[in-house]
Amino acid sequence: SKFEFQLRLQEFIELVRDEQNLRAITYARKYLAPWGITHLKELQRVVATLAFKSNTECATYKVLFDTKQWDYLVQQFKQEFYRLYGMTQEPLLNIYLQAGLSALKTPFCYEDDCPKDDPLSQENFRKLAFALPFSKQHHSKLVCYITKELMDTENPPMVLPNGYVYSSKALEEMARKNSGKITCPRTGLVCNYSNLAKAFIS
Repeated sequence: SKFEFQLRLQEFIELVRDEQNLRAITYARKYLAPWGITHLKELQRVVATLAFKSNTECATYKVLFDTKQWDYLVQQFKQEFYRLYGMTQEPLLNIYLQAGLSALKTPFCYEDDCPKDDPLSQENFRKLAFALPFSKQHHSKLVCYITKELMDTENPPMVLPNGYVYSSKALEEMARKNSGKITCPRTGLVCNYSNLAKAFIS
């Protein structure tokens, strides 16, 4: 792993930063020399810092004394850790959630009247599913605006005179409570239950 080599280089740099040049040379002979065959150019560049101080303005070597090098090593350590243990950098919970959300995501989920029991009605889930494609629906599904239940042969859709469609279950319940009158929840149109027409799903 190159991580060990990068860590050894940084330890050498820290000795040079503290102006412990003799210790740095001894350290290089013991720990860096074996890497000379495979990483000679990088090794030569780092060892050349012995001729400079940590406050050098030479861009080639100034970057080596930058404390952000430790941040790079932290990221590299994490990558090596994930690789060694077969782990993903993305949290598994996110992966599982995205797998489920990809099957639920449709354009309807982003509308204002999206049902509250739809996970994608919540902003956090919407952000998680933002980059996911919409699910492929082989068959259209009609969901009643009133009851949020599926409209099928057992609960067929009924068409109001204004063209809006609701489930027969919801309209029958409404007619029973209002002496046979139906009120469209979207437009406020009032009509008799007998004026409705049954729609057929093909």
